[in-house]
Amino acid sequence: MQATELGQLPWLAPTLGALFAWGLAQGLVKKYIGEVSAASFCLYYAIANAVVNVAFWAFHDAPPAFAPEGQQFAFWGLLAYVLDGIAWIFYYQSLTYGPISIVGTLSAAYPALTVIFARTFLGENLTLMQGLGVAAVLFGCLALAWSPPDSKPAKSGRWKFLAGAALVIWGVSGTLIRYSYGFPGAHEANMALFIAIGGLMTLGAYGLLKGALRSASRAEWLRSVGPMSTMAVGSLLVAIAYKSGPASIVTPLAGAYPVVTLGFAWAVLKERPTQLQWGGIGLVLLGMVLTTASS
Repeated sequence: MQATELGQLPWLAPTLGALFAWGLAQGLVKKYIGEVSAASFCLYYAIANAVVNVAFWAFHDAPPAFAPEGQQFAFWGLLAYVLDGIAWIFYYQSLTYGPISIVGTLSAAYPALTVIFARTFLGENLTLMQGLGVAAVLFGCLALAWSPPDSKPAKSGRWKFLAGAALVIWGVSGTLIRYSYGFPGAHEANMALFIAIGGLMTLGAYGLLKGALRSASRAEWLRSVGPMSTMAVGSLLVAIAYKSGPASIVTPLAGAYPVVTLGFAWAVLKERPTQLQWGGIGLVLLGMVLTTASS
């Protein structure tokens, strides 16, 4: 990738859109939903994903999603989002069993695996400036995600496997999304359909099996509409960005959404970032500049 002007970076706008959507969604979750069970979150997110992405697919003149000439694109795209749903399930289960301070920080490192996988399996090579920018974003995200150690002991050592599995699966999923766009018949509207299907097959099924539909209250449903829909929009924008953007840049930039969440918390929830988080914000902003710099 040797682009020298932002106009030559068609992936940048959807990537930054995803960053803001995910950041706002996390802030809204914190404000309106509060403590929600893993099963309830999974069900709400699956439904929101289905509504947003099916609507996007329906309003585009895409080729048949499962046509013979697009079978490889369909297979890898759908697999990527089935894995993404499984990773979300593992992540929320790990929060149930383990200390959130460690689980949250560990999950913020998944873009680093995507960078490694993209370089190894997709042959993505970054310029020196872009590499430094990606590194700055990754370290910034870790600083933003860190929180003081939780004094409560872990309920089970199971969280280590669950959090680690989510980390690896998210890294693989992002790489597969970019990989799938290299096959004939690739279209972002059909990818949106795969997001919806993959989410319903995993997150939706998990939520239903755990009884989230029976236990959900009307107030909880209403509070979840805004946050989950916003998060679903972020997922769609990232899928669009992957069509033309390198996974080794799109993933870290979109994953820097805690910057927006902190801004929301500052303005709405009256929270104040720590010095470490201020440093993380600075690193992320520096990384954004470097990743879009000319070679």
